[in-house]
Amino acid sequence: MVQPSRGPWNPPTPRLYEEEGDQLMAATQRHEHCTLLPEAPAAAEKAGRIRILWGQQMVPDLVAGRYRAVVCSVNAVDNADGVISQLVRLTQTSQWTPATVTSYAKMFSESVNIHAANDREPYILKYDLDSLLILALLRPSGRDFFTLDDLSRGFATVTKMLAGRRERLPVASVSFLGARSNRLYEDASSRREPSFEAVLRTMYASGFRGDVYPSPQMWALGHIGVFPSYPFPEALDVMREGGH
Repeated sequence: MVQPSRGPWNPPTPRLYEEEGDQLMAATQRHEHCTLLPEAPAAAEKAGRIRILWGQQMVPDLVAGRYRAVVCSVNAVDNADGVISQLVRLTQTSQWTPATVTSYAKMFSESVNIHAANDREPYILKYDLDSLLILALLRPSGRDFFTLDDLSRGFATVTKMLAGRRERLPVASVSFLGARSNRLYEDASSRREPSFEAVLRTMYASGFRGDVYPSPQMWALGHIGVFPSYPFPEALDVMREGGH
């Protein structure tokens, strides 16, 4: 029997939602959204990658037990608006409170000023909530901000604290951008917030290979394509250099 000839196969247009959901959920510039760009398939990289959790809520993921450790910031003055305070309030097994978190940071900072004033900051404070380990970068004494240099040295220490400790993995981190209390600047003189790419590059160069949650403010940049992991594709550098 002669088989009928087949024309080119055209896969059906995928549907995301049931009924009229696709039309109702059509993205517009009026809504916060992310434009996620696909990466070319690649074999596993020995150097590893940082995964970027676009559009995900960090605190609920942490409270739900999706991670065993998280990297964030802490200061010795007031942490009421920080992620760390949200976590100690919402974690049922935590014996910490926002007040004791700050008190411990203050006690540690004062001790360092007395006994190790010449040590390089920032230090990493551990807050064990039983179900979650918080690795908090202590904001340098006398400053109300971090710099990328602080971030570099802090994440180098975090990487050492995670090495060979599988019970502390998987690990996630805040982006340190858009913070209220512990702002991040490129350097002490510029007082300018760095780009997300600069933050990822700093973390990656320090050895960090966990997940990073962008700040919610970045969800309003839907007109700019974003990638789901770092390092970004080489094509981005080619385009920046004028190539196609």
